[in-house]
Amino acid sequence: MTPPAPSPLERLLSRIVPVRAGEGRAVVLLFAKIFTLLFAYSLIKPVREMLILAQQTAEVRSYVLALQAVALMVVIPAYTMVLRRVFPHYHLVPWITVFLAANLFAFMACGHAGYAIGVPFFIWLGIFNVMIVAQFWAFAADLFSVESGERLFVLIAIGASLGAWTGAEASQVMLALLGPYPLMALTAALLLATVPVIPRARAAVPAASRPPAPAQPEHRAELRGVLGGFRLVLADPYLRLIAVFMVLLNCVNSTGEYLLAAIVREHALAVAGPAHAAQWIGEFYSSQNAWVNRLGLLVQVFLVARVFRLIGVGGATLVLPAVALVGYSLIAWFPIFTAIRAVKIAENSLNYSLQNTARHALVLPCDAEAKYAGKTTIDTFFWRFGDLLQAGVVWAGHTWLAASLAQFAALNLALSALWLLVALALARRYTARTAGAPADRAIAATPVATRS
Repeated sequence: MTPPAPSPLERLLSRIVPVRAGEGRAVVLLFAKIFTLLFAYSLIKPVREMLILAQQTAEVRSYVLALQAVALMVVIPAYTMVLRRVFPHYHLVPWITVFLAANLFAFMACGHAGYAIGVPFFIWLGIFNVMIVAQFWAFAADLFSVESGERLFVLIAIGASLGAWTGAEASQVMLALLGPYPLMALTAALLLATVPVIPRARAAVPAASRPPAPAQPEHRAELRGVLGGFRLVLADPYLRLIAVFMVLLNCVNSTGEYLLAAIVREHALAVAGPAHAAQWIGEFYSSQNAWVNRLGLLVQVFLVARVFRLIGVGGATLVLPAVALVGYSLIAWFPIFTAIRAVKIAENSLNYSLQNTARHALVLPCDAEAKYAGKTTIDTFFWRFGDLLQAGVVWAGHTWLAASLAQFAALNLALSALWLLVALALARRYTARTAGAPADRAIAATPVATRS
């Protein structure tokens, strides 16, 4: 029997990474879903900054970030308990999307009623962002084998970068045109539009690109009880290392965001005055996010696949810590608006492209329980625990040390060095885990679209 030939779409996609016959439709569906999710999040992200920085200081913003980790100590046990009762686990993904869309309609109603929603909305949006993205990538990792995921995640993640960029561009116009609350309704509608993609994407993945099926449904003993997600992560040395990596990643990034927020608020008051500071801040963050996502999209399309081929997924996890090390060295010497803004654009664009693709691929060699419960726990609680640690750093720096921006940058420099060491250990672990990964089924019989 003659194997199927790659479609024109698959030959086109193979200009970036090799795509096998039959994989193109699944890639397009997942691309469309993550594009819509990140477009919706980027569309509404400036509303978060607009609502909180108009009413509070940058220090309070940092402390509110810490409350997200506290809230996740309730959310994750509830999620784990539900997950154990839903099998296959991917059936839970659309229901979480519907629930989060309903939350947005509730915030819109409260805002229109005159309630102050700045702080609760800031907390909720931080949880929403990590939860909706973690669920998507857990689902995607469950669809593909290690070899297929390492190839195709590069293409799918272009959808994330493109969605984030276009959403940030659109937010600059739509925030001024519609205001914050209609944007919430639009975001909810976009979320609901992604729900039908889940079963279609799963059905579209060819058998040769799927991971080996487990002999029976997986129910790891560590997952029992309300703290099962935490026990699962802490019992597995590989997942523990990913968790530490994520804590340091977000602690460094959030401390950098504090540096940016502090200097932005200072500029807004000086340039626009108290009466117009909120609008200036909203416009600045819309512009900042647009620049981050433009550069992130270019990195995703032109560099990520090449970096994966040269140094692998494990090696790719080293790039962002190294860039942060250089960037915060610069800020420690020159703690000025231009330097801080430039470093944050470089850091965040790499984080949203190369780093995101690499960290989502890290769970490809794991089982289904680790992909859903373990990854969701890491990408939500441990990610936000980095915010909690950052809030402690900001509080201690202001309360005990009266630290300057340059001194906060020096602390971030030290944390970046530690983060790089953890990344080295994680890269070695990933290489060891994937060395014995089973080959894709029927790989020899299924042609790969060649580059033209």
